[in-house]
Amino acid sequence: MEELEIKGRIAREASYYLSGLTAHKKNEALRKVSESLVRNKKIIIEANEQDMHHARSGGLTGAILDRLFLNEKRIHTMSEGLMQISLLDDPVGEVIMMKKRPNGLLVGQKRVPLGVIGIIYESRPNVTADVLGLCLKTGNAAILRGGKEAFRTNQAITRIIQDELKSIEFPEGTLQLVENTSRESAMAMMKLNKYIDVLIPRGGAGLISTVVQNSTVPVIETGVGNCHVYIDEFADPEKAVSITVNAKTQRPGVCNAAETVLIHSKMTDKVLRLLGDKLIQHGVEVRGDQKVRKIIPEAVPLTEEDWSTEYLDLIIAAGVVDSLNDAIDHINHYGSGHSECIITENYTHAQEFLERVNAAAVYVNASTRFTDGYEFGFGAEIGISTQKLHARGPMGLKELTTTKYIIYGNGQVRE
Repeated sequence: MEELEIKGRIAREASYYLSGLTAHKKNEALRKVSESLVRNKKIIIEANEQDMHHARSGGLTGAILDRLFLNEKRIHTMSEGLMQISLLDDPVGEVIMMKKRPNGLLVGQKRVPLGVIGIIYESRPNVTADVLGLCLKTGNAAILRGGKEAFRTNQAITRIIQDELKSIEFPEGTLQLVENTSRESAMAMMKLNKYIDVLIPRGGAGLISTVVQNSTVPVIETGVGNCHVYIDEFADPEKAVSITVNAKTQRPGVCNAAETVLIHSKMTDKVLRLLGDKLIQHGVEVRGDQKVRKIIPEAVPLTEEDWSTEYLDLIIAAGVVDSLNDAIDHINHYGSGHSECIITENYTHAQEFLERVNAAAVYVNASTRFTDGYEFGFGAEIGISTQKLHARGPMGLKELTTTKYIIYGNGQVRE
């Protein structure tokens, strides 16, 4: 596809320029873009209102609309994220190690940009600004391909960013948006090995699976969030209810929201009825096993499929387990490797949970909703990786770099 070839070439050229920028120059650009987003918030909101109208007319509901929606508060959050990134240490050029070999060679390793990063994403227009911040700070160029449901918003944000960068003489290829939102453009982007160094999908299970299965560009897989809260036999009941309700209801349409709660059998009388009442008050449909339904008669019978479902809605699966080991086995079997939580006052149980649960983020007595680049102090995130190679969990600045070896000699030749 010609559009992708052109954008790829421009991005590659821009990446060479960006890789040599000083931290001061990059931070100055981030601050200017941050201010420009707030200054032009009316343009962004007007574009977003059009996207929201078309999305509703097209039958989109629930989590997709929530992810698509922007208001002044969310735009200010995007702006603050860029400001926070500007204040972080620049990882580019960091010398990770340096050692002297017996022959006198100094062999070192330092962080360098990846080059050109491609993002294929759905709904979330805030990703446009997040990607710019993280990629610019790490000296990477970025090519974005958003969904048609957010096209007007993505286009408005991209143009505001591009105009600001142009005013301070940054190259055109620093950030580009693919104008073609067809399936063909996405497939073409997955094959653009010549220009794109890594591809990151952000969206539902279908999008992620398609990219992983079809891309010839290396992929960092951002995963589905089938997240659990386990209420241990040594849990504080007040914490158990508060944390579970927050993890499920604070923003149910995101990947770090809890989809399942497991309760130790010794805690059902102390917690389950109160927890059920609080969830139902928040509009949550509880799908429970037989033991749960005895205490929460309003609960709907769950099926085997519920254990592995990412609802992205006000629905939660609930079950009773007889031991910590049963809870860990359940989570490792059904979980997606995203974020998992234990609520307990028992140190040994907390440590065992931390050690044995297979997930990118594992919590003790805190909501899974904190799995987020902004909340972790990264300014923003490029995505939350559930794979184990190169990056895992919220991906910030260091995850957008690679390394190269640097060798100092004084005339050595190999015998």
